[in-house]
Amino acid sequence: MNFIIKRLLAFLIISTTYFGFGQTIIKGKIVDSDNGTPLISTKIIEANTKNISTSNSDGTFELSKIGIYIFKKEGYLEKTIELKKNKYYIIQLSINPAELNEVIINANHIPKKLKKATATTNIISEEDIQRSNNTDFAPILNRTPGVFMQSGALNTNRITIRGIGSRNLFGTSKIRAYYKDIPLTNGSGETTIEDFDLASISRIEIIKGATSSIYGAGLGGTIQLTPQNAFLNNSNFNSDLSIGSFGLIKGILNANFGNSKNSFRAVYSNTYSDGYRENNKYNRQTFTITSNHFLSTKDELSFLASYVDLKAFIPSSINETNYLNNPKFAAFTWKESQGFEDSKRGVFGVSWNHEYNGNLKLLTSFFTSFRDAYEPRPFNILKENTLALGIRSRLLGKLKLFNKNMDWTFGGELFNDTYKYETFENLYESFPVGTGSVEGDRLSNFKEKRNYYNLFFETNFEFSEKTTLSIGINLNETSYKLEDNFPVSDENLNQSASFKFKSILSPNIGVAHLFNNNLSFYSSISHGFSPISLNETLLPNGQINSSLKPETGWNFEIGTRGDLLNNRLQFNLAIYRLNLKNLLVSRRLDQDEFIGINAGKTRHDGLELVVSFKLIQKEYLSISPFANYTLNHFTFREFIDDLNNFSGNYLTGVPYDIINAGIDFESTFGIYGNINYQHVGAMPITDSNSLFSDSYNITNLKIGYKTNLSNKLKLNTFLGLNNIFDENYASQILINASGFGGSLPRYYYPGNPINYYTGISLNYYF
Repeated sequence: MNFIIKRLLAFLIISTTYFGFGQTIIKGKIVDSDNGTPLISTKIIEANTKNISTSNSDGTFELSKIGIYIFKKEGYLEKTIELKKNKYYIIQLSINPAELNEVIINANHIPKKLKKATATTNIISEEDIQRSNNTDFAPILNRTPGVFMQSGALNTNRITIRGIGSRNLFGTSKIRAYYKDIPLTNGSGETTIEDFDLASISRIEIIKGATSSIYGAGLGGTIQLTPQNAFLNNSNFNSDLSIGSFGLIKGILNANFGNSKNSFRAVYSNTYSDGYRENNKYNRQTFTITSNHFLSTKDELSFLASYVDLKAFIPSSINETNYLNNPKFAAFTWKESQGFEDSKRGVFGVSWNHEYNGNLKLLTSFFTSFRDAYEPRPFNILKENTLALGIRSRLLGKLKLFNKNMDWTFGGELFNDTYKYETFENLYESFPVGTGSVEGDRLSNFKEKRNYYNLFFETNFEFSEKTTLSIGINLNETSYKLEDNFPVSDENLNQSASFKFKSILSPNIGVAHLFNNNLSFYSSISHGFSPISLNETLLPNGQINSSLKPETGWNFEIGTRGDLLNNRLQFNLAIYRLNLKNLLVSRRLDQDEFIGINAGKTRHDGLELVVSFKLIQKEYLSISPFANYTLNHFTFREFIDDLNNFSGNYLTGVPYDIINAGIDFESTFGIYGNINYQHVGAMPITDSNSLFSDSYNITNLKIGYKTNLSNKLKLNTFLGLNNIFDENYASQILINASGFGGSLPRYYYPGNPINYYTGISLNYYF
């Protein structure tokens, strides 16, 4: 009996030793380092034996032993990692800018390769962002065909996509934008992205046209900013100092800490500039925190917080005489009142990703944002306060239909913001010159409550390995409530009112077909809309214009993407037509008084082309020329404004064509750089087409040197020249400007002359 017991004990000990220690099971998941999208079919190569395995349909993998492994996927930079322990690993891969068509995009929350997308989507990588200075969004966005950002100053910008938003007089409107999952577009459809620091952004995805039902089916499209992610198993600290023309000084501190399951990143920046023009000083501080927490194999949690403190003076637009002879001048009244914008802005969001099983997961984000602003203008002083709350949630699933794969997503977004604003007299004219703005009596006191919800559904159905059908639909309902808290008198009517727009249903359908691994074709038909701001619905008598309709339109599009000559040549081509009705026109009644009217229809016919070529691709040197072309044939089909008939004229505020071309080069001995040329065609300044801006050509250059000072310390120095041929041009146009009090109309924001920037960056790895 004792003999049998001893034999059993020995067997148990040997079995435990063999199964507990003899077999090593390493599990993990491979994801996109920026957006966390699982990367399927990633090659996992054991460095010693060269044995190859691949990740599963959800990005997970299992390995039988520890060792050094190479993780390799098309569209991403390969990564070599030593897997030492029997634990769960998260492997983050960064995109390869030279293979963007292979990158997995998450534009509609259904992950797929860019070359299989049914919408025209452009990716601006971190490498693209670093091509120019780290201060100005305009040179970066303007290299994307179909996108045009006019920049009168660092805090004065207007972004249009395919002509949508060009009629907004101040700032960006009718273009939706998100900071990760947090809306940057307020309840009135106005968007500001330039307050965020480029150093805190790793990727920008631009979805053009009304094809993104999960982001509200905006007519122009959607801009999604991806903040720099916090990396796992990596701890480093980066400091960056830049100086430049017009008193530019910028400092950046960027720190990352990550272990196997938790990661944190903090980015601080301080940007100061005296500006090229009078009354043009700019001072901004930003602070951004991101963190990721892999709670289990099925639960992920991420946090995002961003704070911006900005004070920027406003030179405003000037008339043609000053533009040609004294471009440094500020508008007289803005200079005398020392007009400026002083604002504090913050966004905070938390996202939870729960995987029920390999075929179903839930993604939910809660977010809030605020903005407090004080803006003295010559005609009054504006105080603003905005507080927003919201939630986005969607289910993401996979199923089989007719034995074919179908991915789908269903969800919604609920958004509410409260906007309080007051205006006061500006008494600067009653005080000695140089005093600046002085606050007087209150002129108005309003409170707006703005609400909307989006319900969306989208699905991708694979007819075959080469053909994908995409169908989506968005339902939006928007409502406003206005409270007028100013005392009622004979001169001041009470404007309190509420208004709810009719529900808008926006469908889209698209198909993508791969002719082979290197060439794809896509086509789509989609419906979209642009919301109306509450101010545009108000009539001069204080009543709501209930007959006003939001702009709506249908977008028809075909395109192709390809990689030719052994993947040395990449191209993207899109041709589209957007028919828009209920064109909304802001008719100016006074310096700060506008009303909205529906004035007709527009037609947007366009062509967009992107080409890049690996001219030299050696271990020690790479040289890659690129070129982008945009053709904008946008016209008013019907446009009657009062007694004026502008039908048949070109759409105001959009250049007829834009060309971007350049060369990137990088070497193993540390020298890198690029040269970029931009041509912007003439654009109509007035609806009558009686006045056009001049076309212009801008050339920018950047060169730098990178080296490793030690195993842990890296150095990067750079020097850049903008507008190296000192072109005189208008960097922003104020369309249909009017002169008040006998003064000339102020159409022009002068662009900066030749200017430089230089800097040094140190990166230390712990």
